Amino acid sequence: MKRKALFIINPISGGKKKDGVPELIDQNLDKGVFDSTIVFSDGISHARIIASEAVNKYDVVIAVGGDGTVNEIASAIVGSNTALGVVPYGSGNGLARFLGIPMNPQHAIKTLSTGRVENIDSATVNGQPFFNMAGMGFDAHISEVFSHGKKRGFVSYIKSSMQEIATYNEQEYHIEVDGKVYNRKAFMLSIANSSQYGNNAHISPRASVQDGLLDVCVIRKFPLWRFPEMGIRMLTKTAEGTSYVEIIRGKQINVTRQMDGPIHLDGEPQIMGTAIHINIVPNSLKVIVGQSYKN
Repeated sequence: MKRKALFIINPISGGKKKDGVPELIDQNLDKGVFDSTIVFSDGISHARIIASEAVNKYDVVIAVGGDGTVNEIASAIVGSNTALGVVPYGSGNGLARFLGIPMNPQHAIKTLSTGRVENIDSATVNGQPFFNMAGMGFDAHISEVFSHGKKRGFVSYIKSSMQEIATYNEQEYHIEVDGKVYNRKAFMLSIANSSQYGNNAHISPRASVQDGLLDVCVIRKFPLWRFPEMGIRMLTKTAEGTSYVEIIRGKQINVTRQMDGPIHLDGEPQIMGTAIHINIVPNSLKVIVGQSYKN
């Protein structure tokens, strides 16, 4: 029996046009495996609404977009028997890269029928789901600045980062991980389910979406002249080897900070208060992974 697949296309993710995506789906999806439906989202949270209506009606809901689109759709189907598929079209595509999903759209579409379904962990920040990476501090600040810009894409994100990095200061955090207390100053506090932010920049190389743990990455401010080195370390999966990065692993994380401010969930920012509660939700999302993925 054929499986029912719903493609939800975010037309603005990654600053890339999606007009030709339906044709790519028609040309590359195995019609012997799937009966497919294609819809375009048309605003914030619309993809989540569409996906929530698809639960138990479709076997697979496919996010065509970046990590933000994946978050919207996965948030609607997490905990159900409906699986997530991903055709990466974002700026970073962190979760897709970690799961071995091809960055080439045609190959990603073909992977929907040739890949396998795995159960992966999700997590929540004050009750709101994320699947790849959440954070506060500089990366959340940049996500907030970037969200108000007119241009999308990786280059625009890097420009925003370079403009802000010199003036952004460390903040004080009171962190509890499974009952153990850590008081830290941090430039960024990243909560990693997978190992990477996106674009193969790995902040926590040993992170796994199937270990029932989250990696709390405490990143201290480093001199600007070491910025290229830190970039290389993330690309070569050696960030944990520097004195500027500390990683604490656990299941239940409470963070108290000095003031309200932005927090990002899979790259999408919002303003939260001073008390942040983060929990792992093991084996809660079914997802189609690429052939190269190793759990």
